[in-house]
Amino acid sequence: MVKSSKWIYKCKIVTLGKPSAMTTTAIRKKLMTYIADADDRKVKGLYLLVEEDIDRKEQFILSDAHLKIIETEKNNHIKGKSKSYSWPEAKEIIRGNKKL
Repeated sequence: MVKSSKWIYKCKIVTLGKPSAMTTTAIRKKLMTYIADADDRKVKGLYLLVEEDIDRKEQFILSDAHLKIIETEKNNHIKGKSKSYSWPEAKEIIRGNKKL
């Protein structure tokens, strides 16, 4: 049982042998359709089940390996060992109007 400040939900998990052959894409579509039409209590209950995962995914955390790459690139830039571009130059390169 999951208890919130105002809501109490009873959860019962039942397995019936074989796992579903549905793809995750099909499951996502069914869930989106269900949530769009579900009553508020059910939507809030589903949200409580995944709230921590949603909050964690909203935080962007770089791995140690990525931080090391950024630090190396920053040091190369400071020492003048790498080529840098101004924002107008970068836009021209992105648009394909200027080559690297």
